[in-house]
Amino acid sequence: LLAGVLESYLQDLPEEKRYMFLRRYWYCDAVAEIAAGTGFSPSKVKSLLHRTRKGLKEHLRKEGYDL
Repeated sequence: LLAGVLESYLQDLPEEKRYMFLRRYWYCDAVAEIAAGTGFSPSKVKSLLHRTRKGLKEHLRKEGYDL
């Protein structure tokens, strides 16, 4: 149910955004670690993660999960 909705959202993300999202929220990596691994600045990583979370929230609402 929820896992499938999350999986479909992540599959639709560009690879680098999916990588950053999973590193942060599945593996609990620090923003600085993600930035070092991607070549982005920490502020860019924070911004991309924020937009990805915002997109996930909207996706969940469309799928009937009210947050």
